[in-house]
Amino acid sequence: MERVQIIEIINEFLVDDFEVPTENITPTANLKETLDLDSLDYVDLVVSIESHFGFKVKHEDFQLMVTMEDFYNYVAQKIAEKQIA
Repeated sequence: MERVQIIEIINEFLVDDFEVPTENITPTANLKETLDLDSLDYVDLVVSIESHFGFKVKHEDFQLMVTMEDFYNYVAQKIAEKQIA
């Protein structure tokens, strides 16, 4: 899967499922501020990632993400690891 596709899928489910305004989703945007997730939303986000991309998400992985770009990189890296395995 190409990086552009990954970003499009992520942005689409953030807008559709989490009602994040499109204009707020930029690579340099702060992840926590942009998503403004409560604990239930976090669970929904994990489920969305797992269902769209087919890998398990660890809670501690999110602690390392600061920007939307970090989030995109994380998903791209996990997809690449899955394809190699």
